Amino acid sequence: MSTITGKAQRVSEHWPGILAIVLALAVWQIYAIFIIKNPFLLPGPLDVLNAFVSLLQEGRLLIDFRVSLTHFAIGLGAALLAGIPIGIAMGWNSRADEFFNPLIEILRPIPPLAWIPFAIIWFGFTPVSAGFVIFMGAVFPILINTYTGFRGVPRIFVEAGRMLGCTGTWSQIRHIAFPAALPSVISGVRIATGVGWMCLVAAELFGVSNNGLGKDLWFFYDIHQMDSVVVFMLLLGLIGLVIDMIFRYYIEGRFLKWRTGEVA
Repeated sequence: MSTITGKAQRVSEHWPGILAIVLALAVWQIYAIFIIKNPFLLPGPLDVLNAFVSLLQEGRLLIDFRVSLTHFAIGLGAALLAGIPIGIAMGWNSRADEFFNPLIEILRPIPPLAWIPFAIIWFGFTPVSAGFVIFMGAVFPILINTYTGFRGVPRIFVEAGRMLGCTGTWSQIRHIAFPAALPSVISGVRIATGVGWMCLVAAELFGVSNNGLGKDLWFFYDIHQMDSVVVFMLLLGLIGLVIDMIFRYYIEGRFLKWRTGEVA
């Protein structure tokens, strides 16, 4: 009985969102059929569903999904490997901050898409090329948030650690500074995933890759199959939502459980 009650409670909590989606689909279908009356300008939900089934049967979606996730993993992985260590060095050591800061402040305002020509020249039409564009978009949110988190570590934490025997630099970073800065670091990674996903789509649209969700979105636009275009648009949005939910409910819940209930 308690299980049934719990499920009913969860459904009651989410029904406004479900209702909003159903109403949006209904309005979309009516508007497409009775007002626009042109599937090229606005395909309806039923047209999109049929296109989705067709693409799924062809196996095209699975290939594009795998390719795009490969691009994303390369770029985000490289951003983590570069952004977190440099952010730690800058936040912990003022000399490292003075050394890296001018270069970072010059490169940071450059839009990630401006690197596409060099990505193609340097890496060709390979997964590394798309990953490089994602890297340029994702590395700076990670770096800046890591830097900010380490700069914000209260000095009293470090002094208390020294009194308790934590005197080495690496020990202080590992046991004191990094746990204190972790909320800021994870926030930076979460921001970077969103920026990186948008860079992925843009990079594939502009021809950095021969395959991928963004690449095929543009391909179906070229042949005027707008129902398939909407399929790829919705898939990109849903995958981005799933990635964000993983950070919101799993990673933050696992590593920042101690923060639960701080404010609300």
